[in-house]
Amino acid sequence: MKYSITGDNLQFANIEIAPGETVYAEAGSMAYMTGNVSMDAKMRGGLFKGIKRKLTGESFFLTHFGAEGGPGVVAFAGRVPGKIMALDLRGGKQFILQKDSFLCAEDQVEFDIAFQKKLGAALFGGEGLILQRVWGEGIVFVNGCGDFVELNLQPGQMVKVSTSHAVGWETTIEYDIQSVGGIATAFFGGEGLFVTTLRGPGKVILQSLTMSKLANSLIPFLPSKGDGGLIRIG
Repeated sequence: MKYSITGDNLQFANIEIAPGETVYAEAGSMAYMTGNVSMDAKMRGGLFKGIKRKLTGESFFLTHFGAEGGPGVVAFAGRVPGKIMALDLRGGKQFILQKDSFLCAEDQVEFDIAFQKKLGAALFGGEGLILQRVWGEGIVFVNGCGDFVELNLQPGQMVKVSTSHAVGWETTIEYDIQSVGGIATAFFGGEGLFVTTLRGPGKVILQSLTMSKLANSLIPFLPSKGDGGLIRIG
């Protein structure tokens, strides 16, 4: 499978698939495809896995794409202004992803839910109780908000991350939460009560923007009663 990621902050994952190869994706993420590419919605993994996917905010059915009569191209776009990244899982790598990060993957990649190991991380870490786990001998594409930063943490090296800025991390990473400090810092520091702690070894992927911050920045410009449906500018 060949691929390219094009664009700046509204990117495409352009994937070339040969006959016999299959790519599957979150429903509705396909942007365009050549005429010889076919698509088929399937309940990948059966009813139980479909229900588990719904728990993480993904679609019940996943759409599978294959090429006929020669190589074909199918492209996928993210849901928000941001980046797309390809993660090569071959060689036994596994990643934990925050919900809604999964975009598409080769057929050899398995996709399932993962539960937080600690209740504190589930309640206050910003990622919720249920996350996503991907593994297998293939490539998975993830999308995030804003720009990406990759960190390769050494054994014992720790980074503290503001809530929800962690897109994903290898399963070798230890994930937890930590209070930000004193009461004044917690209530007036602007970062909330807790931060996420990620301790190596392993790779961590961060995003510069979160969906909540993007939504909050748009609220002042949304129509309100008395505006006649007009969007306020300036």
